[in-house]
Amino acid sequence: MFLQFIKFCVVGGTGVVVDFGITFLFKEKLKLNKYIANSLGFMAAASTNYLLNRWWTFRSHDPEVAQQYVQFVGISAIGLILNNIIIYLLNDKARLNFYLSKLIAIGLVTLWNFFMNYYFTFTGK
Repeated sequence: MFLQFIKFCVVGGTGVVVDFGITFLFKEKLKLNKYIANSLGFMAAASTNYLLNRWWTFRSHDPEVAQQYVQFVGISAIGLILNNIIIYLLNDKARLNFYLSKLIAIGLVTLWNFFMNYYFTFTGK
């Protein structure tokens, strides 16, 4: 499990780049609401993370790719809610920088995502 967690974190690192890139584009350049921009970045990262985690981290050969993807995205969506709550608390209430708040949220939500996907999405497959 430890090696899979390390791989999950490496994949998550690529997801952070996708997430921050999309969030920055929509928030700073297109001037969308920060929570909408955050959600778009988070979901784009979840999609790329699913593919990389399926192939590399968990080496899944489950033929039910669509069902597995929906489950992965469902877990990520709950993670997104947690992510936005953490950002709200740290950025809006505690007045930390938005991107620092987002980075902290990603770190905390990574634990949620790993364990839920380890035990439910990719288990035994």
